[in-house]
Amino acid sequence: MHVVCVGGSDAGISAALRARELDPSTHVTVVVADAYPNFSVCGIPYYISGEVSEWHRLAHRTRTDLQDAGLQLLLGTRATRIDVDGRELEVVRPDGGTSLISYDELVVATGAQPVRPPITGLDVLGAADGVHLLHSMGDMFILSESLKRLRPRTAMVVGAGYIGLEMAEGLTARGIDVTQVEAASEVLPTVDEKLGSLLHKELEHHGVDVHTGTSVTGIQRRSDGLHVTGQAAGGGPLSWNVELVLVAVGVRPDASLLLQAGVQSGPHGAVIVDDTMATGVPHVWAAGDCVATHHRLLGTTYLPLGTTSHKQGRIAGENVLGGTARFAGSLGTQVVKVFDLVAARTGLHDREAIAAGFDPASTTTFPDDHKAYYPGAHPIAVHVTGDRVTGRLLGAQLVGHRSTQAAKRVDIYATAIFHGMDVASISDLDLAYTPPFGSTWDAVQIASQAWVAQYQS
Repeated sequence: MHVVCVGGSDAGISAALRARELDPSTHVTVVVADAYPNFSVCGIPYYISGEVSEWHRLAHRTRTDLQDAGLQLLLGTRATRIDVDGRELEVVRPDGGTSLISYDELVVATGAQPVRPPITGLDVLGAADGVHLLHSMGDMFILSESLKRLRPRTAMVVGAGYIGLEMAEGLTARGIDVTQVEAASEVLPTVDEKLGSLLHKELEHHGVDVHTGTSVTGIQRRSDGLHVTGQAAGGGPLSWNVELVLVAVGVRPDASLLLQAGVQSGPHGAVIVDDTMATGVPHVWAAGDCVATHHRLLGTTYLPLGTTSHKQGRIAGENVLGGTARFAGSLGTQVVKVFDLVAARTGLHDREAIAAGFDPASTTTFPDDHKAYYPGAHPIAVHVTGDRVTGRLLGAQLVGHRSTQAAKRVDIYATAIFHGMDVASISDLDLAYTPPFGSTWDAVQIASQAWVAQYQS
């Protein structure tokens, strides 16, 4: 049995390792477009900030670890075509020549590519000019080199999603004055605006100049740096002079290899797979950021996440050997640190719930993370969304100081949504209590009780 996995990130490596784990006699080849298999791209902002001092530490496993696990790595090798009938994968080798690799089963995990917004000048300016997109290890090295070469005192981050927020913090940590521009009405648009405003204030508290409801329209290279033009929410023109620009406005699926092979596309151009990660094309499986995700509340959607990619890759790696593993679905559980605050979410935002046919209602409360008499207590903003008719828990969002364990408290809500609990049942959970870490009613229970009091009393 020869299993070929295309992609050296979360899903591809997870599939390869799972196949070898289940059957060590399986020959597994991993085709990796760059030279950095199994690196954590999620850790890139922390290398840029200096918190991770050595880039090798971003590797989940070293190349030697992967080879010792029995994986044959083809680095610097790009997959260009799938011959479905012949069960062959065409690749371009590092020397520029082409080869055909025969397979019994093929797992495609080509991931995603950064979105390039319609900004005049973005297609002609690049790293040499101080204009960057950030998605891969290669992008990280290029940005790091620019930071050393240019020694910028000012920078702009276009986008205030997860990566944009992390990079605003990372560049600020290097002593750079950062301007952040976000087209949505508030930073981190995946949470309620009330909670986003808390992050907005935190950014400004640490010196970031934040512009929301604002679009960047053009970038020009001048002798003294970069001239950036934009448009405010009211339509008025804006402009900034900075020395470096980082564009981080999201990703899109890198699905061309699969689409050319006849795999059906879905939301945002991601490919459709079933819950076994089968594509419908014989002996071809797909996983990770190139595929449409099954969301437990929304159905089929596109929601690229590292945690999802690991799960899907593992499922594909089992099923190529004849297994029956199934992907249980995502809830979009995410968390981000912004200086001293942590924002976390799971399930549905109010507008998503409406679009999905629910009748949502939400409350926002501010319970303390632990007993107020014990030093160091901080309030947590907790936004709970439930269905008015059934009382079903639909979503939760939390923003709190990094000491409040918001990142783990959201997991309580994620578990409850996964198992279809209603909001009132959160109070029945037997959660740990001691004054330094919580209260007899935990913050997630206090917030849930506020929802029940308002909508079910």
